[in-house]
Amino acid sequence: MDFLYVKSLHIIFVVTWFAGLFYIVRLFIYHAEAEKKEEPAKEILQTQYKLMEKRLWYIITWPSAILASIFAFWMLIENPVYLEMPWMHVKLSFVLALYFYHGKCHSMYKQFQRNKVKYGSLKLRIWNEVATIILFAVVFLVVLKNAINWIWGVVGIILVSVLLMISVRLYKKIRAKKSWDKYEKSLIEKNKEDDGNLS
Repeated sequence: MDFLYVKSLHIIFVVTWFAGLFYIVRLFIYHAEAEKKEEPAKEILQTQYKLMEKRLWYIITWPSAILASIFAFWMLIENPVYLEMPWMHVKLSFVLALYFYHGKCHSMYKQFQRNKVKYGSLKLRIWNEVATIILFAVVFLVVLKNAINWIWGVVGIILVSVLLMISVRLYKKIRAKKSWDKYEKSLIEKNKEDDGNLS
């Protein structure tokens, strides 16, 4: 197969791998927040999130990670000169960090599948930014092909992440107190009334 096809397939599966990693942690956040809901909403939401997590993890994220890795190794075998470049050494260290991140997400996935919620939504939101930092670092390294200049990109994304987290916390304090929860409670009460009328 032509090298450019291999490279294109590698990029495609890296994109879908990151999409899976970003979305799985977002589902973990919703799953953790569902823990605070009242029954029957809690059970309904957790059942739905477990199904969504399972499909995302095993149909998109894991296959994408495996295929991205296969095409990456294929590129390195076809062009071993990459391994002599300093920027590639730094990039591969970030890829190793990504494998660890994926492994930790897998451990978290197994806990959430058993409804063992050990993490709050704030910690999960911060955890979600780790993948963003790795993505920025890898993209800057590949595009700039420089082992030093990627640092400015990573510093920038860390600052943006901190500002986003502060904004989210401020937004939560400013917005109306749990307006969605009030709507949800009214639906649950209505369903209970409907159930009572049926009996």
